[in-house]
Amino acid sequence: MATVVATLALGLAGVLAAASPASAAGPRPNFQLPFPCNQVWNGNNSNSSAHVGWEIDFNRGSTPTADLGDTVVAAAAGKVVISANQGSVNGYGNLVKIDHGGGWSTYYAHLRARSVALGAQVSQGQKIGELGNTSKPGNNITPHLHYEVRTTDQAYPDNTQKAVFNGTTFGYPIQNVTSHNTCGGGGNTNPYDAVEVCGSGFKVIDSAALGSAGTAYLLYNSGTAANCVTTIKSTSVGTASAVSAFLEVQGAARKADTGSFDYYAGPVSAAAGSKCVKWGGSAGSATYESPFEHCG
Repeated sequence: MATVVATLALGLAGVLAAASPASAAGPRPNFQLPFPCNQVWNGNNSNSSAHVGWEIDFNRGSTPTADLGDTVVAAAAGKVVISANQGSVNGYGNLVKIDHGGGWSTYYAHLRARSVALGAQVSQGQKIGELGNTSKPGNNITPHLHYEVRTTDQAYPDNTQKAVFNGTTFGYPIQNVTSHNTCGGGGNTNPYDAVEVCGSGFKVIDSAALGSAGTAYLLYNSGTAANCVTTIKSTSVGTASAVSAFLEVQGAARKADTGSFDYYAGPVSAAAGSKCVKWGGSAGSATYESPFEHCG
């Protein structure tokens, strides 16, 4: 497990005593872990001098950078009231703060990238950024998510609240927690989409449903004349299961990505120019293979 080194007190008083719980102005929202369904994360409240209340630093993986760039999602629905790099102000680096109403808010700090703008309304489980290590200039920290729950009824740090995920209070000071965020309903919500997987400049030009297990997508980049294929899972999201994606440019060898993946297979890309392509993929027992098509 990566050890988070965070010595900056986030621009606040270096008080090390835990804050006393406060009473929020309204009922607590049904907070979920700020990560996609079924992911397991280690939360730590005792590994940073920046913690003066019930803050939690989250990591997973066996190396300090194993989770760099991992998706961070909203713990509950609300309105984005901060989306900014506050490194030079308080050491939070890229920070997203969500107001959930009733006097409750959550903080997501040190993000590598922010995916939501100020004023945006976000749903529970919606991607809001990527885990990172942004902070105050000169403050070198290992990647982690700094997560806080606050209320408006008292001043900091007494307004920090113990985190509750899926109705269960976090086991302070350290606990491994499995995410139930967006796991309910008619299927798991995948935090990734085809354009995000294939990259900037690609647009979806075709798709094929793989039963209820996923969807294979064919994308095209008009600037580079390249195609890209990815298969996005719809079930067993966040848990490794069989999935594949392939792309074959007419006259060239087939390229494929096959294995047990948490969210998607691919991206598989190749320059096609004026040639036809055959594409497809699989998820679980469902497969799809197109004829040569999308020529030129």
